[in-house]
Amino acid sequence: MHSTLIVARMNPGSSEDVARLFRTFDGSDMPHLMGTRRRQLFSYRNLYFHLQDFDTDNGGELIEAAKSDPRFQRISDDLKPFIEAYDPATWRSPADALATRFYDWEGRG
Repeated sequence: MHSTLIVARMNPGSSEDVARLFRTFDGSDMPHLMGTRRRQLFSYRNLYFHLQDFDTDNGGELIEAAKSDPRFQRISDDLKPFIEAYDPATWRSPADALATRFYDWEGRG
């Protein structure tokens, strides 16, 4: 499994709005098209953490391909009132908001 973690800023009190948008999005076939196996959203002190798990490590490629889908563009636009780049001066694409994993441990089943 492969995971990505997006870090951004979230307007206070908007977690229910953001969850509603993703609930609708995830109720479509878009997660499957993007290869998303699981999505978890977290907030901490006005920060937004978006954890996505993929079955394979080509999730980034599948997301890039999905960017042209109107549903992807719609959720991106719908999130703008609630989510903003962590560092707007350097943000060009979602790739600029990805956290870097520096340690990984997994227990044995």
